[in-house]
Amino acid sequence: MRAVAVILAGGTGTRVGRSIPKQLIEIGGKPIIEHSIAVFQASPVIDEIVIVMAPGHLDPVRAIVQAGGYDKVVRIIEGGQTRNESTSRALEALRSSAGTDEVNVLFHDAVRPLVTATIIADVVDALRAHEAVATAIPSSDTIIRVRPEAADGRVVLDDVLPRHELRRGQTPQAFRLSVITRAYELAWQDPDFTATDDCTVVLRYLPDVPIAVVPGHERNMKVTEPIDVHLAEKLLELEADGRS
Repeated sequence: MRAVAVILAGGTGTRVGRSIPKQLIEIGGKPIIEHSIAVFQASPVIDEIVIVMAPGHLDPVRAIVQAGGYDKVVRIIEGGQTRNESTSRALEALRSSAGTDEVNVLFHDAVRPLVTATIIADVVDALRAHEAVATAIPSSDTIIRVRPEAADGRVVLDDVLPRHELRRGQTPQAFRLSVITRAYELAWQDPDFTATDDCTVVLRYLPDVPIAVVPGHERNMKVTEPIDVHLAEKLLELEADGRS
């Protein structure tokens, strides 16, 4: 079954505090998004790549793809106002090109530039037996929930979640195209629909579809805050030193 990687780069990353979207910030001599593209380009289990980029910034990505010779990139499209809108635009593009063929689709945050070939291969392999797959790592921190109605943010015992059951979600998240498409069709009919990731959409609107979990890695970090830029840079340096 054909596997398509969708690299989601529709956000602007205001928390990083730069004048350009964070996916275009350079680390290790390349824009963050290029590191992500390169890993999927090199993966033997990925057939095509679709990039969903922030509005007004498609030309820099086109230049990156052309200069890098990333021939698996078949489409670069404009993202929406939210992650969910960007995913839906990618699904629309995939449906128009896939026809009646079933496709495996992997959604990956462009700002996770240190994803490994092993994680990608494990996710695709899991799709042989499952229709939805999440990537996650155990939580080393105790996770608490602060109720919005508690003005002082006080935590009670019921809000301290059992750490051994918790995982920190990463990407890629992967699905059969028909499954994630149907989940979003149902989601957009819900006036209260909101979700921060695509597995949540399947979990809420197609609860009978089990979601398998494959192990991610601590290095598969998401660049969100200014310090993350420096951490990712250092990890790339260590990786390069290990190869030399």
